[in-house]
Amino acid sequence: MRKKGTVIRWDSARAFGFIRSPDTVADIFFHIRDYGENRHPIEGTEVTFDEIHVGGKGPRALKVEPARNTVQEPRSLPEDPNAVILPRSPTAARSTPPQTTKRENQLLWATMGLMAFWLLLWLAGIALDRFSTIPVFSSLIILNLVTFYIYLYDKNAAEEGNWRISENQLHSLALLGGWPGAWFAQRAFHHKISKTSFQITYWATVALHLLGLLAWLIWPAFQTPVG
Repeated sequence: MRKKGTVIRWDSARAFGFIRSPDTVADIFFHIRDYGENRHPIEGTEVTFDEIHVGGKGPRALKVEPARNTVQEPRSLPEDPNAVILPRSPTAARSTPPQTTKRENQLLWATMGLMAFWLLLWLAGIALDRFSTIPVFSSLIILNLVTFYIYLYDKNAAEEGNWRISENQLHSLALLGGWPGAWFAQRAFHHKISKTSFQITYWATVALHLLGLLAWLIWPAFQTPVG
């Protein structure tokens, strides 16, 4: 049976918040991925949700949705008797999401292109006998799986207040070649994608990794033959 409550707290930086419901004694935790809307929750919004209890922790809300016949407003403004209420422009209301989606699609295709170029460099290194096939691909798969898992661990640690993985360690994994796994983890868990400084450093490690790999491949061409 779905419950009703009100969002009493929302932490945009950490992407989680709490709901207060008359049917539950404790405040109920929920994460952005449990919120069935494209925008962030707003404090004071009435919502409906499913409640679960896992591992002896406090209650958690799943499938959180704004209650019907409610409007999300940050805060009400004083009424002005001389104000004229104009109808909302449908075009203006729908203009932002398509633009955002277009940028996201462009970033997605650019990233897929970088990953294809990255794989091409490794294949070129194998063809030029710069690398061994089995050790290289085994190491890359293991490194990216480990990176993906570490992001998952850090995300859970952030939600539960446990010991965190340092950002330097996350960037080191990306620099070594785990950046594809890091990219997929960031989007799968909605982790670190809204922190601008982290994203700038992350993409810098991607660029350094690709440049280092490219330099390793072409370096023999610049060596002067002996004799």
